[in-house]
Amino acid sequence: MISYNTKDWITFIFKLQKADTFRTLLPIMFAIGIYSGIIGYLEVEYWKLTDKSYVKNITLMHGMLGFVISLLLVFRTNTAYDRWWEGRKMWGALVNNSRNFAIKLSVILTDEKDLAFFRKLIPSYASILNKHLKDEETGKQLFDDVDLEIDHHKHKPNQVAKMLFQKINDLYDSKKITGDQLIILNDEVKSFTDICGACERIKNTPIPYSYSAFLKKFIFFYVLTLPFGYAISLGYYVIPVVVFIFYVLASLELIAEEIEDPFGTDENDLPTQKIAENIKKHIEELI
Repeated sequence: MISYNTKDWITFIFKLQKADTFRTLLPIMFAIGIYSGIIGYLEVEYWKLTDKSYVKNITLMHGMLGFVISLLLVFRTNTAYDRWWEGRKMWGALVNNSRNFAIKLSVILTDEKDLAFFRKLIPSYASILNKHLKDEETGKQLFDDVDLEIDHHKHKPNQVAKMLFQKINDLYDSKKITGDQLIILNDEVKSFTDICGACERIKNTPIPYSYSAFLKKFIFFYVLTLPFGYAISLGYYVIPVVVFIFYVLASLELIAEEIEDPFGTDENDLPTQKIAENIKKHIEELI
């Protein structure tokens, strides 16, 4: 995720980031500029349309549809941001739950071997969840004192959660923890699985295809009709005007596409790898 100063206007205006939509849209903006120039030439030079032409009244349609498209884009960006923010809340909850789990274990347990197991395994859940959400192959991870064998053909976070609960259950069987402590620690492991399920829901449930496809088509055909209405009054100035309008509308859609999956590798996606590293650091401090 990009780290920036929210008050630095100069950087925002004049500096192009890799995530800037201008670079992505440049080829199609160039094509739309040529298209607008052709329509402007035909209306002004070839057909010689005047202000009395009915073609000029097409702008009335643009005014009515502009309100509709603005509502659709607001809904689109808000929905995408809600998914991004919910993903951030889930990883924030994972940080807090990992800390709470480690604090309780550090007080309850006294055997260094048991503490070492959880010192290694609790941070591994966040790390493996990060890779699981990015569809990366985890394979087998070996630690100094704990052999963590992950079958990459199965659900990887579930395997780690099972190991955690199996260890807690073994501690109960060996009388190292009481029944009440077993219930308390079980809730912490359960919270890990709940967070994983919520993240998978965000990851695996995109915006409905029909809505996303309709919005893209709406923007495209809306922009294609703009030169017909404005070329008469703007002349060849219709080229930069139409290109700019397309840039604004298409950029909003591109931004929504990028942030609706917060667990990817785009620059504006959540820094889940960094969060997992912080969890590891905090757990090692506590246990």
